[in-house]
Amino acid sequence: MKTILIRGGRVIDPASSLDAELDVLLRDGKVAAIDAPGQSKLKKDEEVEIIEANGLVVAPGLVDIHVHLREPGQIYKETIASGTAAAAAGGFTSVCAMPNTIPVNDSPETTRWMQSADRGAVIHVFPIAAATRGSAGEALSEYGSLKAAGAVAITDDGKPILNDAIMRQALAAAARAGLPVIQHAEDTRLTANGSMNAGPMAFRLGLRGMPTEAESGLVERDIRLLAEFKDTRPHLHVAHVSTAAALESVRRARRNGLRVTCEVTPHHFLLTEEAVGLYDTNAKMNPPLRSAADRNAMLAGILDGTVDAIATDHAPHATHEKEQEFERAPNGITGLETALGLSLSWLHKTHKLALTSVISLLSTQPAAVLALKGRGSLAVGSFADVVIFDPAKEWIFKAKQSRSKSNNTPFDGYTLLGKVHFTISEGRVVFQARG
Repeated sequence: MKTILIRGGRVIDPASSLDAELDVLLRDGKVAAIDAPGQSKLKKDEEVEIIEANGLVVAPGLVDIHVHLREPGQIYKETIASGTAAAAAGGFTSVCAMPNTIPVNDSPETTRWMQSADRGAVIHVFPIAAATRGSAGEALSEYGSLKAAGAVAITDDGKPILNDAIMRQALAAAARAGLPVIQHAEDTRLTANGSMNAGPMAFRLGLRGMPTEAESGLVERDIRLLAEFKDTRPHLHVAHVSTAAALESVRRARRNGLRVTCEVTPHHFLLTEEAVGLYDTNAKMNPPLRSAADRNAMLAGILDGTVDAIATDHAPHATHEKEQEFERAPNGITGLETALGLSLSWLHKTHKLALTSVISLLSTQPAAVLALKGRGSLAVGSFADVVIFDPAKEWIFKAKQSRSKSNNTPFDGYTLLGKVHFTISEGRVVFQARG
């Protein structure tokens, strides 16, 4: 492994409150030193790769705590190798993989299998394991053994835990194991056969709508259960919040001292239900794109600090799956290669969120949410996970050129801000832009 010296970049590390022109030295897979320009000390006869970063931002590698890598079981959509290659191109050095695989990741064996070098991952994959066996919502998985195998959280993802007793048991067991419980907040009893947000747009298109209460109601239920715990403090993380009411419940719970965190996706802070247009299945996801009022609430939550992380919910599907009737098409879009560009374009340029805050939401804060030690920081001794990008460079995202095996995205052809030049994972250059 070569030593890497990154020279002359604008180093932004929210974890260390650092924003200055500095040199960064990476050695043996860790951050070895951060020095004033030209002051880094190299060992005699040390083989060093120099990266000139003048005019570029040098930041902790991005961390996505909500991705679907489809392996095992659906490798025609994505593999761990292809998904992590797409992630590296987007500046990510760590991704957390959801358990809705085939078979469901509810065992230490599958958890370890996903982390094997044989999978060909180019960045670090942190598995998230199923909260219940087979994600059936009945019997709990073995949280202690799953954590020992490398799981960083538990969730049933798209099959939310509706039974109060099971959710209460999950919160208690997860607290004992020291794992967060991630809930896809959707009362599926209210959303059956729904395919987009309930509202005027769904009415015009003749589609069954999914009411916002399906999300907010389950968030409120989970928070009520959380408040029952006195001696332990379970950690509830609400995935892909999309409604103003649910976000307000998170805000209120935190004021009351409960341990609740949440994430928002780029598509939910940028798009509205109008993007569905004439049944565009690349604008179909769950939770669905919401009203302008809900979208604006997501923006407000990001700007006021209520939102803990930006996560992509990267959900690749084969072209033939999306090229069918809107109601039959699967939910989800890809997002690993567009998250940074959308965040810089929409949050930083348009809504004036500080660049440091954007980086924190994409790196430092998500790493903290799932306690990924040594990630999301450039502090000396941290893993040598680095993204180097040009914050002023505009570029056009072309889905057909994606490193993902799938290209189901509403952002094809978008002009984005912030071009990734290098992604370095544990001291290895895993992506370098052409030209």
